[in-house]
Amino acid sequence: MPHKQANRSRSVRFQVTATEEEAALIRQRMAEIGVIDFGAYARKMMIDGYHITLDLSDIREMTSHLSRIGNNINQIAKRANEARSVCAADVEDLRRGYGEIWDAAKMILAKLAQIK
Repeated sequence: MPHKQANRSRSVRFQVTATEEEAALIRQRMAEIGVIDFGAYARKMMIDGYHITLDLSDIREMTSHLSRIGNNINQIAKRANEARSVCAADVEDLRRGYGEIWDAAKMILAKLAQIK
């Protein structure tokens, strides 16, 4: 059944031809960014001229470090409330964890600074 052009919000049509290799590359890039609608992808690329795919593995690693430090803080707080003292090794654990998070954050910021 033909589409009724009068009901469409986008009335201007572009037509693109490509080789099989180009079409495969376009589909691959669409899959990389999780887009399945060619029209949406084509509009985005024609208007913006580029796409950015972010690797969030560093963020996940930093989140994992934050979670471990949060657990350590809770354990230390529990011990401090029970015994009214904190072990120096526990504090050193927190410092080491903080250093790991800071290193991960610096690496993420350096990678983000390279995006143009």
